[in-house]
Amino acid sequence: MAGESDIGDWYKNIPFITKQWFTMSVILPMIGWLKIINPMYFLLIWSEVAYKFQIWRLLTALFFFPINPMTGFQYLINLYFLYSYSIRLETGLFDGRPADFIFMLIFCWLTLIIVGFVLNVYLLMTPMVLSVLYVWCQVNRDVIVQFFFGTQFKAMYLPWVFAIFNIVIRGSGKDELIGIFVGHVYFFLVFKYPQEYGGRQLIGTPSFLYRYFPSRRGGVSGFGVPPASRRPENEGQGFRGHRWGTGQTLGGN
Repeated sequence: MAGESDIGDWYKNIPFITKQWFTMSVILPMIGWLKIINPMYFLLIWSEVAYKFQIWRLLTALFFFPINPMTGFQYLINLYFLYSYSIRLETGLFDGRPADFIFMLIFCWLTLIIVGFVLNVYLLMTPMVLSVLYVWCQVNRDVIVQFFFGTQFKAMYLPWVFAIFNIVIRGSGKDELIGIFVGHVYFFLVFKYPQEYGGRQLIGTPSFLYRYFPSRRGGVSGFGVPPASRRPENEGQGFRGHRWGTGQTLGGN
């Protein structure tokens, strides 16, 4: 049928890394919703990881989100932002450099695990989505974006607007604020400190990731421009001298 073909084509065209993240973020919540596995086994709980060695919780907490009449809307919003902004990073700022994108996701995930243990955060989907959203919004900070009800503002404000929106509808923005914090840590260490303040790059993509996910030449999207470096050109430009493209308006052609 045409509808099934359209869905299949849409799914096939999702970029590889975003597709894996999106797929797991659908499968695991469905498993929990159908009670195939007790959802309690998916939560990030320090005692279960540290003393019972249930290591899988480090991953399942990233992809799982409880689905019920009270959380269904929030889950769909998470999927939308995950899909939209992960694609924009994968095909824009990290176009042709899958290893660097994977490293960003791993860095945010591991940082969220630490924060989650400290602050007793059991689900990491929302803060992970916010960390990715924050990075995109900082790279494209002056791009005009649209939110609900047709409101428009610069991208730099979107994570904060999203956090306030969730405080209004859920009574809490803790997960969003944690995601913003983690996204800011990554952005500061990779972009702001070495490029804007002239410091040396404190973290970088491990070489083994380049072996498994080699960079390719000829990227076409170029969505986003990191902060301009204040360092002399002969000291390097970060990310192996990649020439960044220009930003675009969200939803533009």
